[in-house]
Amino acid sequence: MIRFFALIGALCFATSALAEEVSGLALYGAPKYPADASHLDYADPAAPKGGELKLAVVGGFDNLNPFILRGVAAAGASMVFDTLTEGTSDEPFSEYGRLAETIEVAPDRSWVAYTLRPQARFNDGTPVTVEDVIWSFETLRDQGHPQYRLYYANVAKAEQTGPRTVRFTFTGTGNRELPLIMGQLAVLPKHFFTKDHPFNATTLSPLVGSGPYEVASVDAGRTVSYRRVKDWWGKDLPFSHGRYNFETIRYDYYRDADVAFEAFKAGAVDFRVENSSKNWATGYNHPAVTDGRIVREEIKHQDPQGMQGFVLNTRRPVFQDRRVREALAWLFDFEWTQTNLMYGQYQRTTSFFANSDLAAEGPPTPTEMAVLEPYRGREPDPVFSQAFSLPTTDGSGNIRQNLRTALDLLAKAGWAPRDGKLVNVTSGEPLTFEILLDQPLFDRIVQPYIRNLSRAGITASVRMVDSAQYQNRLNSFDFDMVIDTIPQSLSPGNEQREYWTSAAASQEGSRNLAGIHDPVVDELVDKLIVAPDRETLVATTRALDRVLLWNWYVIPQWHNDRHRIAYWNRFGHPATAAKYGLPFESTWWIDSQKDAVLHR
Repeated sequence: MIRFFALIGALCFATSALAEEVSGLALYGAPKYPADASHLDYADPAAPKGGELKLAVVGGFDNLNPFILRGVAAAGASMVFDTLTEGTSDEPFSEYGRLAETIEVAPDRSWVAYTLRPQARFNDGTPVTVEDVIWSFETLRDQGHPQYRLYYANVAKAEQTGPRTVRFTFTGTGNRELPLIMGQLAVLPKHFFTKDHPFNATTLSPLVGSGPYEVASVDAGRTVSYRRVKDWWGKDLPFSHGRYNFETIRYDYYRDADVAFEAFKAGAVDFRVENSSKNWATGYNHPAVTDGRIVREEIKHQDPQGMQGFVLNTRRPVFQDRRVREALAWLFDFEWTQTNLMYGQYQRTTSFFANSDLAAEGPPTPTEMAVLEPYRGREPDPVFSQAFSLPTTDGSGNIRQNLRTALDLLAKAGWAPRDGKLVNVTSGEPLTFEILLDQPLFDRIVQPYIRNLSRAGITASVRMVDSAQYQNRLNSFDFDMVIDTIPQSLSPGNEQREYWTSAAASQEGSRNLAGIHDPVVDELVDKLIVAPDRETLVATTRALDRVLLWNWYVIPQWHNDRHRIAYWNRFGHPATAAKYGLPFESTWWIDSQKDAVLHR
């Protein structure tokens, strides 16, 4: 039996007649960490424990159960729960044993089995059992957030095959991701969820998990604190060394981003990722920055940036014509916005897989054409011949040429000017829609866009709602247009079903906010999921990217290839930064000497 970090844990079993027990899996190739690794490269095993970390969240919460659709889950709620395996932040997609001691994968990947560690415990002292694993899978699938039904669509059954072993059997073969995805299953305590603690009900009572933190205190909608579990069962695992260093992590909620920023400058918040270009450029003219008590850093990263943009809900009749959606893109002046509102800090996003090798660039390559050719005539012609490009301006605010192009597209779609308004030539109804926001920060971006829309005779308005109402309206697709970020990884797979497929379009709570219902997209997602190698995965993803882009479901905005962070100078952090992501809460620590100086 091979333990914890075995290199032969890669999903390379095609030439093996028998399944093999391993303790680490990679989607392609071999996992990075060898069997004798003692810690993650981006964690410092000498990091001290202790201290309180104070973070800010905008909005509110009414639920400590992050696995259901109802309510708004509290920040940090997932820290309470542990999973069968865990990924790393310096590999594209690898999973290593966590609750699971070993992993066994069928040669044809038709099933995966996990053997639990004998020392695995919930934080009430109860052993983690195979029964808990099976119950968690079935409960999440049947009663959890709808995303789980899509995520586990190809899992036929879960069954116990040994005293500590659970096997998941899949429908069909070729889904390379599923053995890794099943390891991401959060294991919940079956004994805890009774009629007194129903799983599918929102709650502000602490839940029992097996993770490194547990809920310490809750003030509904205002603050939630987590404390490090002293006798946590997993503290001696190699991947735990140098991690989970804060004694307490506290999330305080603020009504808007401006108030949260002021709280940071006042010292009520320790650390922030700065998402406002205006704040980054002008908001840190503060004595604490000048004298070094507040540190500002830009950390270049290699994270795929996905897509941030205006998402058009094609469930609304006004957005069902592709020409209308494209016309609206011609009226968004990114260059003016970049210069006047964002201080030149961003890059225009031109892909749903931005900042990665998965992004479609230039005309389709022969490999991509091999994927796309069967769909000729079913998707817009440019998909098969042209590089995708976005409308541009000279940044002066003069959009006359773009306006002309937009009006031409709208005319072809059956819209014409009448008394200063754009109306449908058949129904006489005006072209009007609402942009739903929950953050005043975006209002300054939206208002210039609305002015450009009005020049075309289009009436757009802004509706600002609180975070709970906003989430509820997203869950039920009750909006015309929103600004959303669709995240991506370096190994897209089963989660793409939730983003783009016809099944997700009608599933409340899914991430298919645009309401995409296209059999071609469905097929491309299926092909992506079963891609046998990295080359095929990249080509299929780029093909999907082109289809999504040329259908104009989203008006792309921008992204940044740097983390902009600001923090009070009381922290230590590992010498080596994570390649992907920013695992601040799990790898930084309070430096007692700096903390003493700061609070003198």
